[in-house]
Amino acid sequence: MNEQHHSFERLKHTAEQGQEFWSARDLAPLLDYKDWRNFLKVVRKSIQACESSNHEVSDHFVETTKKVSLGSGAQRELDDIHLSRYACYLVVQNGDPNKPVIAAGQTYFAVQTRRQELADDEAFKQLKEDEKRLFLRNELKEHNKQLVEAAQQAGVESSLDFAIFQNHGYKGLYGGLDTKAIHARKGLKKSQKILDHMGSTELAANLFRATQAEEKLKRDNVQDKKQANQTHFEVGQKVRQTIEELGGDMPENLPTPEKNIRQLESAAKKLANKTDKE
Repeated sequence: MNEQHHSFERLKHTAEQGQEFWSARDLAPLLDYKDWRNFLKVVRKSIQACESSNHEVSDHFVETTKKVSLGSGAQRELDDIHLSRYACYLVVQNGDPNKPVIAAGQTYFAVQTRRQELADDEAFKQLKEDEKRLFLRNELKEHNKQLVEAAQQAGVESSLDFAIFQNHGYKGLYGGLDTKAIHARKGLKKSQKILDHMGSTELAANLFRATQAEEKLKRDNVQDKKQANQTHFEVGQKVRQTIEELGGDMPENLPTPEKNIRQLESAAKKLANKTDKE
């Protein structure tokens, strides 16, 4: 596979703006496709996969032409497609696994992807607790917006409806405690946001609850707010059950950090300003 990887890298072109790309015409023979029409079918499947992954197809697949020399010295234009590295990955994933070169390519990309995931995971572990909290809180902020949209599609319309919907998620995750009870347990004022007073472990549990609830509402095509509330409760309960099975501390028993997220954000901004001036 190493040899194939080097061949793959040798086929790389660089556009005037500096972007790397591969010619589908060059890639086809490397992947053991002698018939352009058959390879084109793989490329079309890859484009569908790109769309399904919510990536902009035009960023990864660009239809173009390629000039080839004929024996007489004349040139002929052939249809071609410029592929990004991600597009090449999709092409290999959608190729015929019976071809040894495709099977080797799929194994290579699987190993590379897993290696990257492990590297990212290791980097995340090395982050300080405060940085983890800021990262997870921002992720949760974004996913809560998506959860609101999914809940609205499921019939959760007013702000009161959404408060009830959120309470169901918390009750499932926190063993029956609602927003008010969690506030009291953490010793917070009514105006203070629960999520700003969580450590990274508690934030991660809530991020998992939010993302899974959003996915399940969409997957089950929930159209009724009562059903949406029940779905959120069940997802929260399932996350709690998983924590229990792993031997983790229940969210309501996790310590409340001394500094809230607002204080951390303020400290991070001061540090960034100080670095800029140095």
